Amino acid sequence: MSIEQLIKNGAAIVDVRTPMEFMDGHVDGSINIPLQELPERMDELASLKQPLILCCASGIRSGQASAYLKSHGVFCENGGSWININSLNN
Repeated sequence: MSIEQLIKNGAAIVDVRTPMEFMDGHVDGSINIPLQELPERMDELASLKQPLILCCASGIRSGQASAYLKSHGVFCENGGSWININSLNN
């Protein structure tokens, strides 16, 4: 299933950028959980509708987040740049 289809099916979008970056612009309805906070917020992530779509500025941090979360049994996909996800979400 494509990222666009997952979004249309209600997958949660998690933006792993810093709060300051998130405040400068983000996907409507997305949740900001910075990359470095993932380990301490695993319960919150597990409670979200999966698969999670992860995004950031370029796809690098969301790729790191995806690898980390997958290694902990979380069903997620690297969506890349939040700008690309935003265009799919409209």
